[in-house]
Amino acid sequence: MSDTDDGETDDRLDALHEHLAATAERPVARAASAHLGEAEAVARDLAERPAEPETVRERAGHVVRLLREAGDTEDETADEHVAAALEIARELAGDDDPA
Repeated sequence: MSDTDDGETDDRLDALHEHLAATAERPVARAASAHLGEAEAVARDLAERPAEPETVRERAGHVVRLLREAGDTEDETADEHVAAALEIARELAGDDDPA
């Protein structure tokens, strides 16, 4: 959890991690798997450890980059989780670029 008093941020961090952890249970394309695994590890760390708001923004930005680089998962359910995680991570990072 973050050390801010913003429970909404903590909830979004938890949701980000949950979406990415769910992709690990899916038969995703091998090429996407490493990116998703790294993104999930960063999200887990953010959800479990206190972090300053700037650190949350920076690490959420890293998750955004990883998810954008992951490519096609070849699994519809995983794609839904990735899309939801990307939206949350972009919000947390303050990223206004939908690309």
